Amino acid sequence: MAMNPAVAKASVPRWLSLLALLCWGTVVQGATVEGVELPGEIRLGEQRLQLNGAGVREKFFFDIYVAGLYLEARQADAGRILSQDRPWRMVMHFLYKKVGKEKLADGWEEGFEANLDEARMERLRPQIDRFKALFPDLHRGDEVLLDHLPGGGVKVTINGRDAGTVGGSDFASALLGIWLGERPVTRSLKADLLGGN
Repeated sequence: MAMNPAVAKASVPRWLSLLALLCWGTVVQGATVEGVELPGEIRLGEQRLQLNGAGVREKFFFDIYVAGLYLEARQADAGRILSQDRPWRMVMHFLYKKVGKEKLADGWEEGFEANLDEARMERLRPQIDRFKALFPDLHRGDEVLLDHLPGGGVKVTINGRDAGTVGGSDFASALLGIWLGERPVTRSLKADLLGGN
């Protein structure tokens, strides 16, 4: 049965408007994980980033921190994310009562070692050591932002205070690989950061 041309013409804009609204809603949708609210969209410099995924880092059945990954556009391909020198933010909101700086340093070291070969580990050693030295003891409620802008390295912000910046796009990729690499801190968190994929 043929549709009345006037009806067809009138229905297209409504359909397109609905589609646009649904897409827009997906972009700005945030998340609440273990009581921590993560906005759907943030600004990093001049860039707008959207929440790609969020989850909890667990160790020995304890919740350590809520993690949220922000990218320019949602992606589920970890290899593609790691290979692109694009802006990103990793949010870490701590849930555990206290994580000492030595424990943090050991955890970072393990994460890098798990995902880097010996040559790359040696090449990045100065940046890795500088990065580990930026962290004090962290407690429940503390928030760490790891921000990467191409050409600007990774800026570390702890509870709103600039803790320092570690340069190099190769280091930025290696750092993000702790969560998204072949041997991530936990496979479930990697899946959550990739939007549940």
